[in-house]
Amino acid sequence: MVGKSVKANNTVENIDTLFKTAKAQGIPVFVSPHYYYPHDHGWKFEGALEKLMHNIGMFDRKGALHVEGFEGSGADWLARYKPYINDGHTTVTSPHKVYGPETNDLVLQLRKQGIDKVVLAGMSANLCTESHMRELLEQGFEVAVVSDATAAAQVEEGDGYAAALVNFRYMANTVWTTEEARKAMEGEK
Repeated sequence: MVGKSVKANNTVENIDTLFKTAKAQGIPVFVSPHYYYPHDHGWKFEGALEKLMHNIGMFDRKGALHVEGFEGSGADWLARYKPYINDGHTTVTSPHKVYGPETNDLVLQLRKQGIDKVVLAGMSANLCTESHMRELLEQGFEVAVVSDATAAAQVEEGDGYAAALVNFRYMANTVWTTEEARKAMEGEK
């Protein structure tokens, strides 16, 4: 089964384009990171992917009050995104722990800035991106998902990207390509 990988979908480059466009247009940018702290490894039960991420130390940090070991870790930002995220104008929320923003302060941060429309992208279409979309919709936000600024894993049972696209089409207010999102953010018709 062939699905859209990060490389085939140009996900990394497309997210870069979204960052660059938002920053140039003065559009607020929010990042909802996925971090695990040592106490998270004491969970009494976990899903298959959580177990894998815990076992390989993916998204691990020494603690909420420490950035020691962050640079270059699996929890760090991609180098090409650092100028956008570390510019002092990007809101980095508290971390989400499983897939959606129900466990972090993304909704609060958006509401406090009077934002009700969100352009959504992320590396894992059928997990974090879809979960964020669902919760944001439930919270009353208008959500545009950028389909080629996300990707997903494929497993024997199916293609995560294809599954997410179906759900994006059913639920999101709109589904854009990166080029459509860029034009919308720049006010082009």
